[in-house]
Amino acid sequence: MINNLLKNFCLITFALIAPITLPAGGIQKTLNQNKFPTNTKEIILTTNTSLFSFPEIDAEELLVLDVGSNLSVLRHWKVSESEIWIRVELASNKILDDPNKITKGWIKI
Repeated sequence: MINNLLKNFCLITFALIAPITLPAGGIQKTLNQNKFPTNTKEIILTTNTSLFSFPEIDAEELLVLDVGSNLSVLRHWKVSESEIWIRVELASNKILDDPNKITKGWIKI
């Protein structure tokens, strides 16, 4: 019983602490150092850009966004000085569009 209690305690502790460092929903201490305007909420692409599943070059490429695509900025993620990612959401009609259509992902700046 004590062994089971110890396992559950470790699992709950890990589940509460580990997500803090993840880009999907955790905090990032250097978020204010990205030098992005704080009032920028939408961007329009000027070149074809790949949309990735998570902020890493080796990540799965979900689709290629065309020039002129309108994107809502959800958050910024700074991997290193030369590698900055933005989590974006594609503009879509949630009532008429296919519910399986990819609407969120990461782009590299």
